[in-house]
Amino acid sequence: MADNLERQRNGSRFDVDALNERFASSGSRRLLETVIAENPDKRIALVSSFGANSAVLLHLVASIDPSISVLFIDTGKMFGDTSAYRDEIAASLGLTNIRVISPQQNVLKAVDPHGALWMSDRDSCCSIRKVQPFAQALKDYDIWISGRKRFQNGQRVDLPLFELDGARMKINPLANWTTGDIDIYRNAFSLKQHPLVAKGYPSIGCEPCTTPVNDGEDERAGRWRGMDKTECGIHVPADTGGLP
Repeated sequence: MADNLERQRNGSRFDVDALNERFASSGSRRLLETVIAENPDKRIALVSSFGANSAVLLHLVASIDPSISVLFIDTGKMFGDTSAYRDEIAASLGLTNIRVISPQQNVLKAVDPHGALWMSDRDSCCSIRKVQPFAQALKDYDIWISGRKRFQNGQRVDLPLFELDGARMKINPLANWTTGDIDIYRNAFSLKQHPLVAKGYPSIGCEPCTTPVNDGEDERAGRWRGMDKTECGIHVPADTGGLP
């Protein structure tokens, strides 16, 4: 246990295999507390969509360090309910360092002047509104925390607790949580849920590309419905052509 995450780096790389083994049986709180405590000189950020289940991880991190950076990508196509929910949850949890990331206006004017790119090329829309601005913001950090979970299926079924994202380390502290775990935690701390959940949206992204989900469907079935697309791109590791 004396190992320090800094000593586990190989050049600019983290030894995620060792970390996954070390924290395999640890609870999410202990994992986060340890990583944050052992890395006072590292720049750490929590990335949150302020979506359906985001309040759980936000509460967990806020209870450890409310000053930690929280990155929110405002694509310009978000539900109005999401922006309002973001502000309400941040205030209620005492989070003091919310950083709103937006696409560059000159890029939007050049590539999507009418704001309708999502209708013809959703991958490009995600790229200029989400992936590119997020990649720029992420340059300020060494470690980032994600709220992804294995039960969300798709590319997430084998999600590890720790993974590499280029030279950065990415942590998925809720990787092995179930929907039941999420509900228990949220109810235990009386955390308000995103208002769109009650309207049939168990997974919430940009308004044009998110629809309600029917009974029996996967919770992410409403994201890019009818397309062979399951991720916006920010969760594609840099080593495979994603974020730098």
